Amino acid sequence: MKFFLCVIGMVMIFEGLPYFAFPQKMKRWMLQMMSIPEDVLRRLGLALMLAGLALVYFGRHGLF
Repeated sequence: MKFFLCVIGMVMIFEGLPYFAFPQKMKRWMLQMMSIPEDVLRRLGLALMLAGLALVYFGRHGLF
């Protein structure tokens, strides 16, 4: 459970950093995101989740 909480905390730090460092650019980026079709965003999200799963798998099994 400690490891899980550390991972969630690191994700929150990583996700919050751009909003803290570049708030104006993040607003513009969010507006650009509105013009991307939902199916493209869904495929991108799936690809990112699969890449993250692969990283976790390889990291836990000592392949990296």
